[in-house]
Formats: sequence, structure tokens, C-alpha cells
Amino acid sequence: MKYSIIYLLSVLLITCAYAQKKEFTLSGVIMGADGKALSNVSIVIATIGHSSKSDHAGKFSIAGLPQGKHVVVLSHVGYIPEERTIMMESTPIDLGAIVMQKTNYAIKQVDVLGEIYATTPAGALNKELVDQQYIHRHLGGSLMQTLSRLPGISNIGIGSGQSKPLIRGLGFNRVVVVEKGVKHEGQQWGADHGLEIDQFATGNIEVIKGAASFLYGSDAIGGVIDIKPEPLSEKESLTGSLNFIGKSNNSLYGTSANIQGRTERWVYGGRVSYQRYGDYRIPTDTVHVYDYPVLLHKRKVRNTAGKELNFHVNGGYTTENFQSVFYLSNNSAQSGFFANAHGLEPRRVDTELHDASSRDMQMPYQQVNHFKAINRSSLKIGFHRIEMEAGFQHNFRQEYSQYVNHGYMPPVYPDNMKMPSTLEREYDKKVYSLNLRDRFSVGQHTFVAGINGEYQHNRIGGWSFLIPGFNQRSAGAFLYDRYRLSEKASLHGALRYDYSHIETIEYTDWFPSVVSEVNGVTETAYLARANDLQRTFNSLVWSFGATYDEGDFSMKANVGKSFRVPIAKELAANGVNYHYFSYELGDPALPPEQSYQFDAGLSYSKGKLSLELNPFYNYFSNYIYLNPTPRHDHFYGAGNQIFEYTQSRVLRYGGEIKIGYRFSEVLSTELLAEYVKAEQLSGSKKGYPLPFSPPASFLANMSWEPSTGFLEDSYFAVDLRLVAPQNEIVPPEKKTPGYKLVSVQAGHSLMVYGRPIQINLQVQNLFNTRYLNHTSFYRLIEMPEAGRNIVLSLSVPFDFTNKRKS
Repeated sequence: MKYSIIYLLSVLLITCAYAQKKEFTLSGVIMGADGKALSNVSIVIATIGHSSKSDHAGKFSIAGLPQGKHVVVLSHVGYIPEERTIMMESTPIDLGAIVMQKTNYAIKQVDVLGEIYATTPAGALNKELVDQQYIHRHLGGSLMQTLSRLPGISNIGIGSGQSKPLIRGLGFNRVVVVEKGVKHEGQQWGADHGLEIDQFATGNIEVIKGAASFLYGSDAIGGVIDIKPEPLSEKESLTGSLNFIGKSNNSLYGTSANIQGRTERWVYGGRVSYQRYGDYRIPTDTVHVYDYPVLLHKRKVRNTAGKELNFHVNGGYTTENFQSVFYLSNNSAQSGFFANAHGLEPRRVDTELHDASSRDMQMPYQQVNHFKAINRSSLKIGFHRIEMEAGFQHNFRQEYSQYVNHGYMPPVYPDNMKMPSTLEREYDKKVYSLNLRDRFSVGQHTFVAGINGEYQHNRIGGWSFLIPGFNQRSAGAFLYDRYRLSEKASLHGALRYDYSHIETIEYTDWFPSVVSEVNGVTETAYLARANDLQRTFNSLVWSFGATYDEGDFSMKANVGKSFRVPIAKELAANGVNYHYFSYELGDPALPPEQSYQFDAGLSYSKGKLSLELNPFYNYFSNYIYLNPTPRHDHFYGAGNQIFEYTQSRVLRYGGEIKIGYRFSEVLSTELLAEYVKAEQLSGSKKGYPLPFSPPASFLANMSWEPSTGFLEDSYFAVDLRLVAPQNEIVPPEKKTPGYKLVSVQAGHSLMVYGRPIQINLQVQNLFNTRYLNHTSFYRLIEMPEAGRNIVLSLSVPFDFTNKRKS
């Protein structure tokens, strides 16, 4: 790492010596096809890294441009990007009025490598861009439920308030979630562990579909969810907003309030969000937990209520060439587990206690607190943009349940134990992160060189054991190059080296087990469930791609190699998973996963029509998965089936299709389809697919956005989702029948006392359809998804700028 820093500084100093002395100004005004000014449009001089944003009147002005030829990129979510080539010679240039056209759905990918907080240099990978407008229109119970409308994106739902991402059928530690430039680290290995992310506090979101290990290292073998911070305020401004949300299905109510301001150079802000919800309803009054019928009171899934309370503050200093912002956040959540499916016999649940109120949280439940401290800094010197993120995270998770003895555990919980009898599991993780990048251009080359490092310190507690505590250190260095062959074509290449070292900590049972009985003599011992283990991993990965843009037509393709380091659970698990009534065993000899992938993209957009096709092909030489065995555990699992982590060769392929057509300025449609095929090529499950493989699906949307009369600034939309049956399963999964869902969305912006109030209304599962989601956490117990849900949200912005100035 020391030599990598010396290299970055050397390149920076050499290039600065060639900086131009003559400087000029570029200006213009940006508007939509309707003649209205477009604010917050990103204007980037991609050749040298200068950047700016259009103001409320659509105007922009960029000073300090050197003499010569420059490429100007204008991008705004929901509009087709504009790219222009200019020649700065002897006078300032005024581009005049620039009209940007709305896109139907597909947005051309523009990798802007010069912004102060640039987009991800994803090269020729497939990438989706999501803005706040999209999030508010399709607001779900969690961020991943909101994003799951995108083709290729699904989620493992955990009730109505928690979920974790799946990208093209891969999830858990195969998908990286990045927030404000720092990799989010919780206990993401568990199917019941959601993301501790406040969806009200996000800026734009980039979703990379496909392996991106060359940028993010291990765990990005399936894709990336990159959550950008909320945009900084304009100079000399003070603004804020109030958001309110309510949902009918689980009686959710919530609010989020923020305020942010900026002087000439100082920025500051804060947000608080709160949500409270009750047990959610499903379209049936009975579910079967492993053949035992469980009656539901008023069709509510008992003990699935929850609440969230999140705080965010930020502050920093910014100029045209330098920016440093500190972000502090604390997300806390408490949510219940379905009482009849968490390690207890379904018939032993006190239904009278649980059904007395739909808003209380009895055992079993989980309580999670996630604290983050992040600094994002950027310095522009000459042709270089130096970027840094430094972060600290503390994830503290506790799972509470009634004490239930299995095997040789004492029938009554001892009084002398330090931990309470209700604390089933506890995970305490601290994470330290550092990222450093240099973005610069030399001739036709645009480089991104970077290094990163991370240290994880994880400890455990509670009377139940599944994985040991561990320490993990990782570091990596990469170089990305985009070579511009012409105005239309570019080549993309990347090389990365990673190092990782993990140490698991020995764990011994707190109770003795019988190890032998000879001649009436019983011998007992405190059994070791996990040993001290040290493993070191190294990997070299690469990526190569090409892009071509010919006006209305664009094409991209990428090939590469990715990897993933085995996590502590895969190496050293040795305990009961009470959520699945299974016993899980790790393999300390597992090598890292290796993956080879091919991604492509073809898009066409002209006039009223847009088309996009994104196929992919993926081969794992040693995919890690949890394999059921014929053995059963009798020491700890009360006879539960034993599952072991093992490896096999796996082939995956599929893709997404997007078609958009605009009948007129007010009426448009989009068709989205996705398909994933996965097959194990070796091992005891040869010929089977992978767990949690999503079925093929199709979504058709019709949208109407009136532009005149009292319905101006309104929208009305209908979604029809068709999902195919999933008959390709791997035990203990069950086949899932297909289904169809109808959802509607509507919204309107109205002026109240001079303030624009945005109202968004959704009716999810309009016809209260009973259906099973194959990737749901509760699929194994035949739990259908939530019934009809009416979602109402309001957003009220405030602008104190004029009062502040006066």
C-alpha cells in the first residue's frame, strides 16, 4: 500500500507540471422540451474533471477551463444525456439554450469520471440509475423492496419492514451495498438480517448488475447497490423538507424531516426519520409450518410489528476544487419474527398473548443498531481528482427468544449465567474502512487508480451458537483505464489485486455434553464448537470491455474475472439455525470463489421508441453453497437435518429486456422482462439450480402525465406483473406457482401557501391476490406475501433562503 500511495502522488506531481496557464469560461442555460428550466443538471468537462450544476433557472457557468478541445457531458435522471465537443481558443463560450429530451425508460450510461463525487467507473457493465422521484413513486417497506421493481433486481423479504438485495439471483455476501462511498457492513450473511439503510436519506442510487470485483473487491461478485449522498445545497441557501408516509396493510405511520444549508463554502444538514408498524396481513387465515396448521388472528402474521428511528447529521467545507464532508448516522430498528416459526414448536406459542395487540413486539424479536461515521473528501489539482472516503461502523444486533433446551443443554437456564436467558444471539461488529482514488486523464486515456483497506472486529454473545467471533483484514489496489478510440468508441480495462486475512476465535459450550457411557460410567465434556482458525487469501482479477455510441444506437460488452473470500459462517458455522430448523456446518478448508463473466448491452432510442437488451453469462469454478446431507444432529439440534457448506461448478445465464414507447407527451408505456437460469455442474447436487433462484417475470406499465389543466403536474400509472412458476428448485426449497399482480400509482403536486406539496399514492396488490414469492424468507412455510396495501406519502419542501438573507 505504501508504494501505491507513492505512485499516486508521483503521477499527480508529474501531470501538474503540464497544467495550462490560459483559462476561459463556459456558460449556458438548460431546459426541457416543454421550455421549463432544468435545475441540478450535472455539467462535466469530462476531459479535465471540471464540474458544475445548473441553478434553479437552468443556468450554469464554469470558469477556469484551459485552452484546447474539451468534451462536455450533461446528464440528468429522466433525460437523455447530452455530449458536446467544444474548442476553447481565445474567448469565453456561451452555449446558449440547451434542450434536453425526456427518456422513456432506458437511460444511456454515461460514466462521468470528473465529477467531485463521480459516478462509478463501471466501464461496460450494466448499470441502472435511480433518483428520489423513482423512490417516492414506488416506495416499499424497505429500500430493497422499492428497488425490486427494476429488472434483474429482487429481494429476500423478511416480513413487511426488512429485506436484503438479490441481483440476478445472487445475494447475501455476493452483493455489495455502498453508502456514501463506504461499503456497508452488518451481519448480511443471515437471510433474516436486513439492511440498516434509511431510504428517506438517500440521494441517487446506482445499481450495477454483474460482477464488479475489479472496483469493490470481494463480495461484489454478484453486483453492487451504490447509494450516493443527498446532493449538497446551493450557495447561500437554507432548505428543508417534511415527509409523511402511511400504509394500510400493517398500519404503518412514519415521518422524516431534514434541513440543510450552505454559506459560500460551508455546508451542513441533518435528518431524523421514524416509522412504526404493526403485524402485516396476508390473504389467508391459515399457514402450515412444517405440516402443522397455524391459525392467524384476523389474517395477521403475529409478532411481525416493528419500529425504526434514524438520525443523520453532516457538515463540511467546499470550494470549486476541494470538498470535505463528514456524515454521522445512527439507524436503530426493532422487529418481531413470526412467532410460530422461530425454533419453537408451532403449537407451543401463546397465541392469546401475541394476538392481544397487533402493534406490540413479543419474543422472538431482533434489535439492531447501526452507527456510521464517514468522511468524504475530494481535491482537484490540475488534471487530477483525488478522492478519499474514511469510515467507521458499529453494527450491534441482538436476537431475543425464550430459552429452549436442545440436546444436552440444561432443562432450566442456570441462574449463574452472565447473559440473560432471553438473549438467544448477539453480534457486535466494528468496521474501519479507507478508500483512496485518483482520477486523471492523459491524452485519450482516462484513468482511475485506487487503493482500499478494511478491518473488521466481530464478537458474539447469547446462549445459542452458530458462528464464532472473528477478526478480518483486507486490502486491495486497482487501476482502471478508459481509452477513447473516437468520439463514438471506447475501450475499458481494469486490473486489481486483493489480500484478505481472517482469524476465527475459539468457542466452547457453556454446558457439558455426554461424550461416552462405558460400564455405567458417563463421561462429559465442554465441547469446542469452533477452533482458532487463520486463513489468508490472495486474488488477481481483471476486466476488459468496449462501448460504442452511434447517436440513437449504443452497444457495450465486458468480460472479466471476479472472486469472493469465504465468510466466517461458511468457514466455521457449527450450530442450529432456528429460522430454518436446520443444523449448519462450515468447512475451514474452503478456497475463495472464482467467477468468470460476460455482460453485454444493446440499446436503441429514437423518437418515441426505446429498446434495451442486457444478456449475461456467468461461470463459477467453485461456487460455495449450503448442501443438505442425510445426517441429523442430536447434540444440539433436536434431530434437525445437517447442512454442510461445500462447493461445485455452476453455470448461470440470462438477461433483462426493457422496451419503452411514448405515444404522446403525456402517455407512455414500458415493458420489462427478466430471466435467470442457474445450474450446478458438479457435486452431489449436480443438475440442480441454486437456492433463491428467482423465476422469470414480466412487468407492463402504462403511465399518463397530464400537462395542462388542473391535473398538470400529476401522474397516473398501472403496473401488471406476471411471474412464471419456479419448478427448478434445490431441496429443501419447494416449487412455487406463478402469479400475476396489479398495482397502481398516482401523484399530484399542488401549491399550498406558496409551497409545492407532492402527494404520492400507491395501491400495491390491488386485487388482494394470494401468492408465494420464491425468494421470500418465509417461503418454506408456505407463507403468502402481503395482501392489498394502500401507501400514501406526502413531501413538503421548505425554503428559508430569502429569510436567511434578510
